[in-house]
Amino acid sequence: MRVIIVGAGEVGYNIAKFLASEKIDIVMIDRDGEKLRNISEELDIATIEGEGSDPSVFKEAGAKNADILIAVTNSDETNMIACLLGKALFNVKRRIARIRNPDYFFNKELLGKNYLDIDPAINPELETANAILRILEIPFATEVIEFEGGKVVVAGLKIPKQSKVNNKELKYLRSIINKDFIIGIIERNEEIIIPRGEDVLKEGDIIYIPLKREEALEISQAFGIFAYPTKKVMIVGGGRIGYYIARALEEKVDVKIIEKNEEKCKFLSKHLKKSLILHGDGTDKQLLIEENIKDIDAYITVSGNDEMNIMAALLAKKLGAKKVIALVNKTDYISLAYELGIQSVLSSRLLTASIILRYIRKGDVLSLTAIAENKVEIMEVLGSYKSSIINKALKDINFPKNAVIGAIVRGGEIIIPKGDDVIKEGDKLIIFALKDSIKNIENLLT
Repeated sequence: MRVIIVGAGEVGYNIAKFLASEKIDIVMIDRDGEKLRNISEELDIATIEGEGSDPSVFKEAGAKNADILIAVTNSDETNMIACLLGKALFNVKRRIARIRNPDYFFNKELLGKNYLDIDPAINPELETANAILRILEIPFATEVIEFEGGKVVVAGLKIPKQSKVNNKELKYLRSIINKDFIIGIIERNEEIIIPRGEDVLKEGDIIYIPLKREEALEISQAFGIFAYPTKKVMIVGGGRIGYYIARALEEKVDVKIIEKNEEKCKFLSKHLKKSLILHGDGTDKQLLIEENIKDIDAYITVSGNDEMNIMAALLAKKLGAKKVIALVNKTDYISLAYELGIQSVLSSRLLTASIILRYIRKGDVLSLTAIAENKVEIMEVLGSYKSSIINKALKDINFPKNAVIGAIVRGGEIIIPKGDDVIKEGDKLIIFALKDSIKNIENLLT
């Protein structure tokens, strides 16, 4: 497979890093030669210094032989022109673009098959807002990934100090909790574990479990994890992410937005109906106290400054906010934010990279989310007639050691798999996999 990446920023770099580890042929294009040199010193990829909208640069990159074009520069216009060149001049099979401007993104005719034919267009701010909204719907989770239209969720649950499962081996959990479930992943600081029966849960572990939505609350409480329904929300940052969250919530809950920029405050006041807009600083302790921070169910920091987001979230937690959620795009800061006690940490850049990975994978991948700084992939795949695992019992499949099937969805029914369960054509499988097992899984599925 040959992939051309236009844009050597954080998103382009992360995508290249993931793909390079899988020996995919990558060419990266950017006009910033220094960025390219830094990346080429770390990754075994080809780089070309030039404009992402220049046909001669595409020709030099071997676009005629490319399978996928990924345009992730900071300019929507450059990304769209790159995709147009890929379609019109080089017939690149799939063209993916990051599109931030809502006027472009929501223009389905412009992006559709008759014109630019971008599939998919990805809006990082909208994806981040939706990820936060999913967490607010299931507030006891650190992260929520939906499958089957939301009927099935994979919830990240952080084990509290008082949990009865602390220091217990996994093989005894079902008798303690009296529910049928599988833990797909244990995240322990920076260590990622595909669990086995002898593994022990510890305070602070984040476990990822596939659940029926209606059972999620009961199972989380069985683990000693409790949360309040989300009725009062405070958002720091009135940019697009903050705006999208407030717009989705303001008819159902009380929403306050704190924003430093006066012009943004005017925009929010004009376009939001019920949200209260506060011109101020999310790290202003006196302002938070005056706005009754102790009564806030969810305090969400989504400004453009990672450091400020972390500091504001920590301050709000100290002052009594029940749940804090922070946007942190610098990958080095993500594990630090968790260690400092922030319950949920999201990265727009990693979310974007995660969505793109779906289109790189072989097999009938219906959806894919990368978690734990993209060290783990959670895939929803269709059991195809081409797959070597069809009509086989799980115990008879040579499944990779660093992967596990967490759930089987069959005709609307959710099956927690056991060794004797047989995979049938048309089943949807939710698979947890570490990076080193991906190739083996692809071989089983194709």
